[in-house]
Amino acid sequence: MDILYLLLIISVNSVVGKPLVFDTPVVQPLETFKPWGLNLKSLDCFACTVAVKEVDNLIKENATKEEVAKLATDICKLLKIESDRVCDYVVKEFVPEIFGVAVGAVITPDEVCSRLLGNSCGNPYDPGSVWNVTFPDVPKPPVIPPKPPKDGSPTLRILHLTDLHYDRRYKAGSNAECGEPLCCRDNDGPPAEGVAGAGLWGDYRYCDTPKWLIINLLEHLSKNEKFDAIYLTGDLPAHNVWNQTREDEIEILNEITAMLLKYFPKTRIFPSVGNHESAPVNSFPPPYVTGKEAISWLYDAFTKAWIDTAHWLPEDTRPTIKQGGYYATEFYPGLLVVSLNMNMCNTENWWLLINETDPAGELQWLISTLQQAENKNQKVHILGHIAPGSGDCLKWWSWNYYKIVNRYESTITGQYFGHTHIQSLEVMYDLTNTSRPLNVVHMPGSVTTYKHLNPGYRVCLMDGNYNGSSWMMLDYNNTILNLTDANLTNKPVWQFAYNPKVEYGMKNLFPEDWNDFVQRMKTDRPLFDKFRKHLYKSNEHGSCDESCRAGMICSLESGRSNDDSFCKDADVEFYKAVTLC
Repeated sequence: MDILYLLLIISVNSVVGKPLVFDTPVVQPLETFKPWGLNLKSLDCFACTVAVKEVDNLIKENATKEEVAKLATDICKLLKIESDRVCDYVVKEFVPEIFGVAVGAVITPDEVCSRLLGNSCGNPYDPGSVWNVTFPDVPKPPVIPPKPPKDGSPTLRILHLTDLHYDRRYKAGSNAECGEPLCCRDNDGPPAEGVAGAGLWGDYRYCDTPKWLIINLLEHLSKNEKFDAIYLTGDLPAHNVWNQTREDEIEILNEITAMLLKYFPKTRIFPSVGNHESAPVNSFPPPYVTGKEAISWLYDAFTKAWIDTAHWLPEDTRPTIKQGGYYATEFYPGLLVVSLNMNMCNTENWWLLINETDPAGELQWLISTLQQAENKNQKVHILGHIAPGSGDCLKWWSWNYYKIVNRYESTITGQYFGHTHIQSLEVMYDLTNTSRPLNVVHMPGSVTTYKHLNPGYRVCLMDGNYNGSSWMMLDYNNTILNLTDANLTNKPVWQFAYNPKVEYGMKNLFPEDWNDFVQRMKTDRPLFDKFRKHLYKSNEHGSCDESCRAGMICSLESGRSNDDSFCKDADVEFYKAVTLC
């Protein structure tokens, strides 16, 4: 069972984000691998590949989950992958999922290991190969470029909050450098001598959001701002992923729901599902997974909180939430809000190793929903957590989603996501005329400080409720809390950070305007530096050389996962400009 254990450890390693480190007592026995041309860097792939080859045999031998958990914990501690207490909990948390996936997936060792450790470890697993969604036999209507509304037209103010990561065990003054995936907690003990403890209002290190900061934010917003709606795009729980239960996740959901109801009792709130909402983290089995490992416990909690308790959503959203954690609902007669469960494209949702072809039928449902909206001349705002162009989104899911946006560009007038914690965007381009921008994915930045960030939020000004409204974003303001000042003075002040029209010299915020902005950054270093400052919510993140700048700009033009084709040609000219400078 040592082999299966190694697979579990490698899998856990991908969750906590730490490389395997072999201390001297462990390295010596591994010297036998050297004649094979292996080194410590390639050992992860080797161990993983050997492990997967033995998984089926071990299952046939009826190895129990308890036996595997015991051995895995010992190895985790021996290799010092995590602290002893993280090892004690994390393996128990993930063993059921690993067993469920191992039983259901029929895949090669290279495919599994590339999924867990990256493409350099082998060919990525692609159970659906190049799968495609099906579109109705309805031609795409002519595209009419957006225009600013007439002066005095009605507008909407929408608050976009994301990634709260509420830590109920945050403790001011505690150890903020505990060596675990999350620190600043009441069981982390005091800081080392000479090391500052956790700040009162939060901390830039590996720490999440204390309750009193969330309350302070909601009090500030309710007293100083007026909103027509709130877009809440996921990740309510903290990053203590090694020790979370289903009960913990439901309690966090209910507590945040109660806070929002207290401060915004009459405001419509549209929530989305984050990858941290489940226990284990990232674990969102598609509907074909039944029994104890099914995800119905979480979707039932969502319907109870969002429909029965808060009344944010109508009854007709219940079936699709229970089916896959997604829904569509009318905001105004001309505007539909669609909330997607982006865990159906999450590369760390291991259940998709079994079959990743349109899990829960979400994309096919999206096409049907958008076609109905087009027929009714409605516009649509799409909400979600993991941005579709992110490397955290499976390639073929992302590429199919891109085709959907391309087809329904006249219907989709806004996309609002989270997950990255930074304030960023993705410009999408026409698949035929790849220089023509057609849509933009907006990410406002997180409430949590995790990691090295100031807390923040965004207020969007939208074209409002009137006949012929575009329902597009017209403007926005980002606000941050300077955490250093708040901790020094014990007076948290939420302060205006920037407005894109003023800061970036933009006339409008339509796709062509964002494309123009991205192109200008390729030759305008001061403009890029402004953008990068706001990307990290005004907290210092070191220098960024020209290679760094090119990569960051390319990411803004890459709205499809694992694809840089939309920025490649432009970057050739960009590199020439850099050389001339």
